[in-house]
Parts: sequence; C-alpha cells; structure tokens
Amino acid sequence: MSNETQFLDDALELAAKGVGRVSPNPAVGAVVVREGAVVGRGFHTWAGVKHAEIVALEEAGDRARGATLYVTLEPCSHHGRTPPCTGAIVAAGIQKVVAPMEDPNPQVRGQGFAHLKSAGVEVEIADAYAACAARLNEAFVHFMQTGRPLVTLKAAVTLDGKIAAPDDGASGRTVGWLTGETARAHVQTLRHHSDAILTGIGTVLADDCRLTDRSGEERSRPLLRIVLDSQLRLPPDATLVSTCNGDVMVVTTSAASAERRKRLESKGVRVEVLEAADGRTDLAAVTELLAREKYLSLMIEAGSRVNWTALESGVVDKIFFYYAPKILGGLQSLPVAGGAGRRRRVDAIQFHDVQIHRITASEFAVEAWVDKPF
Repeated sequence: MSNETQFLDDALELAAKGVGRVSPNPAVGAVVVREGAVVGRGFHTWAGVKHAEIVALEEAGDRARGATLYVTLEPCSHHGRTPPCTGAIVAAGIQKVVAPMEDPNPQVRGQGFAHLKSAGVEVEIADAYAACAARLNEAFVHFMQTGRPLVTLKAAVTLDGKIAAPDDGASGRTVGWLTGETARAHVQTLRHHSDAILTGIGTVLADDCRLTDRSGEERSRPLLRIVLDSQLRLPPDATLVSTCNGDVMVVTTSAASAERRKRLESKGVRVEVLEAADGRTDLAAVTELLAREKYLSLMIEAGSRVNWTALESGVVDKIFFYYAPKILGGLQSLPVAGGAGRRRRVDAIQFHDVQIHRITASEFAVEAWVDKPF
C-alpha cells in the first residue's frame, strides 16, 4: 500500500465521522502531509462549522507550507456559512491537493480546483477513490444531480418476501420481530444517515412507533418523522405526538377533519395537506417539500400498501431489505409490497447495482437501486 493510498484512506475514514452530522452539507475529511508525515487532520460537522480543510490546516499550522493536502471532495471556492476553503489553502502555502472527485453541485463544480491551479497549487484527481468518495456522500450527490432527496425503502422480510402474519395485530399491537438485534441496531445506523423518515398511519396505529434515531450519535438536525394520514387518525396520545419536539409532520388531505388538525397542531405537530389527484396523500409532493427545505434523504419504513405506493409512484431510489431466515407462507401474510402490483412478470420493477450485506451468520440485507427511465 502506497503512502498516498494510506493518506486517502485516512481522509475517507475522517469524513465518515461526519455522516449524519453535516446535512445538508457533505461529509468531508482532510489530511495534511509534509515529508511523508501527517501534520494535520480534520473533518466537518455542522455544529463545528469549520470545514475539514480548515480544521486540518489549523492543526498543521506553519507545517502546512509546502505540504500536500488529501481531501475527500473538491475544496469549496464560494462563500457559505464560512469563507472559501481554497483561499485558506493557498494562504497556508499548500503545494499540492489530492482529491477523488469534484463537487457535484453544478453551480460550483470544478471552480475550487480551477482557483487552486490559478494560484499555482498542483491538483491531482484520485480517480480510483471516486466511487468510495461518492458513496460516502450518496445523498448529497443524488440531491445535487437530481434536485430531489434520496429515497430509500427499508423493510424487514422473510425469505418468502413477507413482512407480517395475519394475526400479528390480534392483540391490538404488533408483537415479535422478524429480524434479530443486530439487524435492528443496523436500522438505527440507516436512520442516523437519513434526514427524514416516513411511515403510514396503519403502522403507527398498529405499533405506536417512535421512529426516532436511537443510534446515540450526534445529528446536524433532528430526524424529521413523517406520517401519511389522509383522515388524520393519528391519536393525540400516540408516542409520536407525545415525543414531538418540532420534528413530526403529518401529511393529510382536504378530507381530514379541521378539528383533528387543530388538536394535533396544538401539540406541536406540523400538518401539511398534500393531496394527489385521486384524493390520497401525494408522496411526490412530500419529496418536493423535503427538497425545498433541504432534506437530502428520506427513509420509508412502512407497511405493505405504502411500500407499493412508494415503488409504483417512482419516488423510491433504492431499497434496503433485511432478510430473516424464516418463511411465513400463506395467502394472508402481508407481502413487502401489496396493492395492485404488476400483472405480468415482464412489467416487474427492476433493480441494479445489487449488493448483499452480511448482517449475522444467518441474516443478510439486500441493497439495490431502482431502475428508472430517466
């Protein structure tokens, strides 16, 4: 392993510390190296304000002069919450910058590298690390390329594709788990990496779920908890409502009771009327709202019907399904995606870039991107 490879690995490892702590900014790591030795390290967090390059340069001090900066993303050349990083890099006397990728923001892409080159700083693009760097910030990259949040459909399923048995809610509340503790802990990591999470009112009524990020890790802002509820059936004493701290939004329709809306809003719940042409809640409108408010990622954890609606509407970008070594069978057990479905195999929703993740010795997860015609 070359030293340069090690330094880029270090920078990516540092950047990963910012995931979940930087949105709507990208996670970035930086390493300053002089004469083969690391003299400065840094990563960005929203609370810390300073970008990774600035943190690393400050740690390096005078040792940055004539050094090489390894950074996971093209340094910024524009004013945001902080001054441009390129100006600080030039002022510090950095001789060379090595980065895997340009900033995916079309308004600034390439400008940081151009500024550095014009100031006499050598720039090297480490193409071999581009995929790793992009995956680290996949929600940010997706948002910059499409203008939409990255939507991930998550589910826990049996080997025969079921998510619930017919008598699971016979006691008034769903009991038991399909997957084990390790898989459920991993779900909290996915939640931590998400800006928002969405479910349907059926799931809330069945489980009285919290939908919180229980990873214990710092966040740049609270996880926005969203419920699709066309009739505003969400009980005022539901756990979601009692734990609301400006982080719960209910999406409803014009058919919902004004009195119920007022009751929920009095408890701090945000109520939005986003109605599709068929009179149901509009998932596409939800993602548009999230985009306007700079939520870069949305995870859907819902029931069979909402899952199908999300897939059929085209809002889902990828899936993350946890598989348990179980089979429920039967025609009444709920499939991961219910609804009308597709009538012919040739019309099936298809996926690409499929990855298999080993969760435990007996459980695994499938991550894949939805094929889209655009």
